[in-house]
Amino acid sequence: MALAIAAADTAVCFLCQPPPTTYALLRHSFFPISSPLHFPLLCPPNTRRLVHHPSPCRRPLYLSSSSSSTADEEDEKQAAIDAVSDILRENGVSEEEAMEIAVNSPKYVEMLMDSVRDLDDLFQSSSSSSSSSSSSYKKKVYEMGRQKGDKGLVPLLESMVGLPLPSAMHIARYLSPHTAPKLLHKVKYVKEILYTDLDGKVPIARSARRMMMHLSVSVDDDLQHTLSFLEKIQARRGGLALLGSGDGSFRYLIESFPRLLLLSVESNMKPVVDFLEHIGVPKGCIRNVLLLYPPILFYDIEKDIKPRKQVFTKVCGEDAEFGKMLLKYPWILSTSIQKNYEEIIAFLYADKVAEVSICHAVRSWPLILGCSVAKLKPMIGELQVIGVTEKMLNKVIATSPQLLMQKPQEFFQVVSYLKGLGLEEESVGRVLGRCPEIFMANIDKTLKKKVEFLSELGVSQKHLPRVIRKYPELFVCDVNNSLHPRMAYLLKIGLSKREIAFMVGRFSPLLGYSIEEVLRPKYEFLANTMEKPLEEVVEYPRYFSYSLEKKIKPRFWVIKGRNCECSLKDMLGKNDEEFAADYMSV
Repeated sequence: MALAIAAADTAVCFLCQPPPTTYALLRHSFFPISSPLHFPLLCPPNTRRLVHHPSPCRRPLYLSSSSSSTADEEDEKQAAIDAVSDILRENGVSEEEAMEIAVNSPKYVEMLMDSVRDLDDLFQSSSSSSSSSSSSYKKKVYEMGRQKGDKGLVPLLESMVGLPLPSAMHIARYLSPHTAPKLLHKVKYVKEILYTDLDGKVPIARSARRMMMHLSVSVDDDLQHTLSFLEKIQARRGGLALLGSGDGSFRYLIESFPRLLLLSVESNMKPVVDFLEHIGVPKGCIRNVLLLYPPILFYDIEKDIKPRKQVFTKVCGEDAEFGKMLLKYPWILSTSIQKNYEEIIAFLYADKVAEVSICHAVRSWPLILGCSVAKLKPMIGELQVIGVTEKMLNKVIATSPQLLMQKPQEFFQVVSYLKGLGLEEESVGRVLGRCPEIFMANIDKTLKKKVEFLSELGVSQKHLPRVIRKYPELFVCDVNNSLHPRMAYLLKIGLSKREIAFMVGRFSPLLGYSIEEVLRPKYEFLANTMEKPLEEVVEYPRYFSYSLEKKIKPRFWVIKGRNCECSLKDMLGKNDEEFAADYMSV
C-alpha cells in the first residue's frame, strides 16, 4: 500500500512538471528582467491547479500539523522579514526603520514567500528546517524581492501608508524615480502636518459634513476628487470623525490623491503651508484646510492661489480675513465655487441686497457659495411672503446668511409652529428680522423646550405671544445652562416662581441677562445701597435693563441728594429732560 501511494505521488509530481520549454518560461516569469516595476502573476492559473498540495513538494503557508513544522514556518517567516529588511537597507533605509517597515508589511512578505514556494513546487524542491536551509530560504526571498524591482517602495507604502498590497503595487509604479528614503521622508512630513497633535476631530468632521451637505453646484475635477475622498471616509465605521486620524484616513488620502507622493516637500508642500500661515490660518488649523481640500497642495502660489484670492478682494480685503474665510470653507479656491460666487453676487444685487450685507454674509458664512442660485431663490421668496422688508432682508443676509440655505419646507414648519403659538404673520416677520436663528432651530429639540420652560414657570398661553414678540432671543437661550440658573438665582434672592412669571410676562428679556454681569450687581445695589424691597423690581422688572454706572447710580445719588423718595419707574422711566425737570430744577 505504501509503495502504491508513493508511486501515485511520483506520478502526480511528474504530471506537474511542464515540458522543458514551458518550464524555462515559467522560471523567467518569476524572475523578470524587464522594467523595474513589472509585477507578473505569481503562477499561471492552469499550472497552479496541477500542483498536488498534499505532496511533500508543497507545504501550505502558516498551516502545520506538528510543532516542528510550525517552528519551521516561523523561521521562514522571520527569514523573509529579514530579507525584506535587507532590501530596504540596500536601498538606503536605516537598519532600524528597515526592520520596522518589514515587520509591518505582512502582505508583501507573504507575497514573496508564496512566490518562492510556488517556484519550489514547480521545480520539486524540498523545504528543510535546518540552519543552512534557513539561510538559503532567506536568500531566495531576497532574490525574489530584488527581481520584483520595486526597490522597497511597496513594503514602505504598505507599512507607512497602510495601503493594501494591490494599491501599494499600483502606486509604486508611479513612484519608480523615487528612492525609499526620499519617499519615507515625504510620508513622514505629510503625516506630521496632517495628524500630529490633532485636537478637535469632531469640529473637522462637522465642517466636512456641513460642506458636503450644502453643496448644490456642479463641481470641477479637484472638488470631485475631494468629495470622493471624503465619501470614502464617511462610508467607514466611525464616519467623518476618522478624518483627523492618520490610521483612519491617510490610506484613503493617498489612494485618492497619489500625486501627493510625487510632490517635493521643499518646493511644493512647505511653500503652501508657509503661505497659509502667512495669510492668517493658525498653525494648528492648517491641517484642517489641507484635509478638507487636499488639491491645494498641487497649486502654485503665484499662478493659482493668489489669482483666486483676488476674486474675494472686495469681501475680505486683507490677507488675515481671507485666511479666516479659507479656514471656514477651503473649497473657495476651487474654480466651481469661484464661478458660483459671481452668480450669487449678481442674484443678490438684483434683489437689492446692499454690497456691505453681501460682503458680510460671504465673510461670515462662506458656505453659502456652495449653494446654487436655484436653491437660494425659493428661500428669498418665503421671506418676502411673511413680510420681510428690504431693510430686514439686508439684516438677515448680513447676520444669518445660512438661513438662505434652509430648505423651504423646514422654514415653513417653523413659521407654522410660531403661528400656532398665537403669533400673527406680521409678527412672525418681525421676529425673523430680529432673531433669524429661530428659523433654523429644531422645533422639537429647541423651540418646544423653551415653550415648556415658560409654561412650567407659569407664563400663560395668553401672554406667550407677547413674551415671544418682545424677546424672541429667549428661543435661542440654552435651558439648562442659561435659563434655569437665572431663574434659580431669582428664587434665591427671595422672589417666588409666580412673581418671576409675572416679571417675565411684563418684561421678557429678564431671563436673558447674565447673573454675574447684570442681575447680581443691580440687585445688590438695590438692596444694600438703595435699600428698596424686592416688590419694587416685581412691579418694575425693566430696572435690570438700565446701565448701573451710567443711569441707575447717577440718578439715585441725585434723588438722594434732594432727599426725595420715588419709585424705580419714576426714577428710571423718564428721559433725561423729564428727569432733570422733575428732580434737578431749582
